[in-house]
Amino acid sequence: MANYAYRLVNVFCQKKYMFSGNPLCVFEDARGMDENVMQVIAQQFNLSETTFILPSTQAHARVRIFTPSFEMPFAGHPTLGTAHVIRAMRNAGDELALEMQAGVISVAAVGDDWTLEANAPKFRDVTTSRAELAKMLGVEEKDIADTPRWVNTGSEQLLIPLTSVEALRRAMPSSELMKKYAMNPSGEFKVYIWVEAAPGVMEARFFFPNMGGTIAEDFGTGSAAANLGGWLQAQNIPLPISRTIRQGDMLGRPSVLGLTVDKEKRIFVSGHVIDIGRGVVSI
Repeated sequence: MANYAYRLVNVFCQKKYMFSGNPLCVFEDARGMDENVMQVIAQQFNLSETTFILPSTQAHARVRIFTPSFEMPFAGHPTLGTAHVIRAMRNAGDELALEMQAGVISVAAVGDDWTLEANAPKFRDVTTSRAELAKMLGVEEKDIADTPRWVNTGSEQLLIPLTSVEALRRAMPSSELMKKYAMNPSGEFKVYIWVEAAPGVMEARFFFPNMGGTIAEDFGTGSAAANLGGWLQAQNIPLPISRTIRQGDMLGRPSVLGLTVDKEKRIFVSGHVIDIGRGVVSI
């Protein structure tokens, strides 16, 4: 029997409220686990993602990311939360590089505020009509704003801007229609919707498949925030851009994400990370 230590952290949390943000389980040393074990452990914890730290010849560590249903090439809050754990474990300093399936991701910290630099974005046009997108989201066609777009900074997602906060909060996506209209080439269907709620502040929601094919909603989604940075680039908005993104309020689990796109078109996503607890799984 082997013992595997893990840590629990919250990412994108509010500094004055520890039980906010997106929870993450990080296994400190996953050597000896195969991907089947990693997958069932992620199912056991049933968080949006669980990460597993492995040795790397390219970076401070190699990281594998699993949802309860599948492995992901990149995700934002697992990147920031895992970097936080590696720094604590190894006294590795405030600048780290993490090897993921999507490539080597640079991460830096000021205190417990962490920032990742995402990959350069790739884009695809959306061929689905506005009426079909509206039906998929459970909103009216007039609620869909300009230029829905597929964006990929490490994990391709369908991004759909809406016209009002009221429409954002009213959305109730259809699992069947998400499979039809929001499936990417990797077989994943994920949708990010948002609206500019105030100058410099966006309110967002992110939907993805849960076990059994139902639709779940995420508390705070760093990969989607990075993709939003790519979407803003594609709109030719003057750079630099800085936005605060609020997510998870409707779930009673508020998250706060920072998004910056600098003059060189580099995309940065940031958030506050706190430790919650730790334990051991015996296999």
